[in-house]
Amino acid sequence: MYSAASGWLMTGLNPDPFVVALVQAASSLPICVFAIPAGALADIFDKRRYLIVVESLYTILAAAYAAMVWVGLATPINLLCFSFLLNAAGALTAPAWQAVVPQLVPKRDLSAAIAANSVGVNISRAVGPALGGAMISTLGIVAPFWVNAASNLGIVGALAWWRERRRPSTLLPAERFGQAMLTGLRYARHNFHLRCTLMRAIGFFLFASAY
Repeated sequence: MYSAASGWLMTGLNPDPFVVALVQAASSLPICVFAIPAGALADIFDKRRYLIVVESLYTILAAAYAAMVWVGLATPINLLCFSFLLNAAGALTAPAWQAVVPQLVPKRDLSAAIAANSVGVNISRAVGPALGGAMISTLGIVAPFWVNAASNLGIVGALAWWRERRRPSTLLPAERFGQAMLTGLRYARHNFHLRCTLMRAIGFFLFASAY
C-alpha cells in the first residue's frame, strides 16, 4: 500500500516520469546497500531487541511522514528521502526476520514455515497495491501512509509479547561488525549449495527487477 501511495503521490507532486521512477529506485536501493551489514547486525545483537528497536524507528518515521502528507508538507525530495529511510529500516530487519523463524517453530515444521513466510510476502505484494489504490480513491492519498504507520504497531507489539526459548549462554564476546560481514561472505563463497542458491536468486531478481 505504501509503495502504491508513494508512486501516486509523486505523480501529483512532480509528474516527470524520471522523478516518478526514482520512488521505486529509492525503495529498492536500501536492500542492495544494507543487506550484508544487516545480516552482520542480526548475528551480533539480540534479534528480538534489535527488531523492536528498528521496527519502532520505522513506525516513528512512517507516522512522521504521514503527518507531513496530511498537513501538505510533502515534496518530491522529502518523499524520496522518507522512501529510502523506510525501506532502509525494512532492509535492516530482513535478515533478522528470517533468522528468527527457526526460533518460532519446531525443526520439523521449518520448511513449511519458511514457505508460508514467503507466500505471505508475495501475497502482500500482489494485494497491497490494489488495497492502496482503493483506499486512496475512497479516503484520500494520506490514508495508506497512516495505515502503514499504524499497522507496524502490531509488529512491535508482537515482538514485545514474544519471548524466546532459553538457549545455552556463551562467554565469548560478540563478533566485530566488519569481521562478521567478512565471515558471512566467506561462508557464502565456500558453501556450494548456498552459492548455487545465490546465483539463481541473482539471475532471477536482476531481470525481474529490471522488468
